[in-house]
Amino acid sequence: MKGEVVIVTGASKGIGAEVARQLAARGASLALSARDGSLLEQVAAECVARGGRAEVIPADVAQEADCKRLVERTIAAFGRLDVLVNNAGISMWARFDQIEDVSILQRIMQVNYMGAVYCTRYALPHLKATRGRLVGIASLAGRTGVPTRTGYAASKHAMAGFFDSLRIELMASGVTVTMIYPGFVSTGIRENAAGPDGAPIQVSPVQEGEVMGVEACARIIVEALRRRRREVVMTARGKMGLWLKLLAPGVVDAIARRAIERGR
Repeated sequence: MKGEVVIVTGASKGIGAEVARQLAARGASLALSARDGSLLEQVAAECVARGGRAEVIPADVAQEADCKRLVERTIAAFGRLDVLVNNAGISMWARFDQIEDVSILQRIMQVNYMGAVYCTRYALPHLKATRGRLVGIASLAGRTGVPTRTGYAASKHAMAGFFDSLRIELMASGVTVTMIYPGFVSTGIRENAAGPDGAPIQVSPVQEGEVMGVEACARIIVEALRRRRREVVMTARGKMGLWLKLLAPGVVDAIARRAIERGR
């Protein structure tokens, strides 16, 4: 990855920030994007300390103009683009029949799905020029339904369908597509997940100490990115669940319900 230019969205904390730090340690040049510029500056300083270069470009991926500007500023700063990591996302934690304002579902779809579409649209010509890489950070919820995550699961299913289709379209271009499907990861995203009233729930309903750490998750992502893997389903339980879904989908539904109830 030395010398390669990488855009990481949602880079202010969690998986995005740790992916950026690990890429910096490999010598990458990073365009770090999220809405919070002050947090991005902290991550950028950590990336530079690890041997990488970093440019802070605040943006809201739900806004197409912001995504266009993100790519333009990256090219202006580094002269090329080798990798786009579509990581920005928001979550929810509420039963559908308890949601008071369904506009939160529109926001989730706009950030998680359309944000990836917008960034990919403007990055693609530059990635074709470098025979680069597209990376989508989805979720196991993008492969199977999960209670309390209806809008989130829908957005990640949409993301998976978009990138799976795009992979085929790009087969002759040299641009590869890697999809990542993590399970629960200790990132803090759940504290900011929208509850039934649309406000952040603030307290994580997941037993954070019993789920995958963010450093381990980022290592898997960076290695998959480097090797241009087609997709990565994280955790043995996640892989087993997808196989089991083909044979006994009702059993997987029951497992998903228990996992949410137990918070792991």
